[in-house]
Amino acid sequence: MTGSTIVDGFILTDEKDASRYTLTRDGVLVSVLEYRDDGRTIALTRAFTVPSFRGHGHAARVVEGAVADIASRGDRKVESVCWYVADWFSAHPEHAYLLRRR
Repeated sequence: MTGSTIVDGFILTDEKDASRYTLTRDGVLVSVLEYRDDGRTIALTRAFTVPSFRGHGHAARVVEGAVADIASRGDRKVESVCWYVADWFSAHPEHAYLLRRR
């Protein structure tokens, strides 16, 4: 992802310097997905949504956008460190090919 992309009216941004994807709407932070990138694997370490925005699928939206970005690059595997990310992959087995095998 270069810069930001619009997802369902939200702006998804890969903030590489902060090692996180952010989901914002009207300039307000809604959800975050933190990661560690070692050049071969991106470990998705923590997904969270700002409490006042919880319960509307925003964490799923930021994970889905990040996974789409990682898949489009084609040069990394994913390690789902965060329980939410692991659950997301379980619910979306079509993306299992991205997961790093141990």
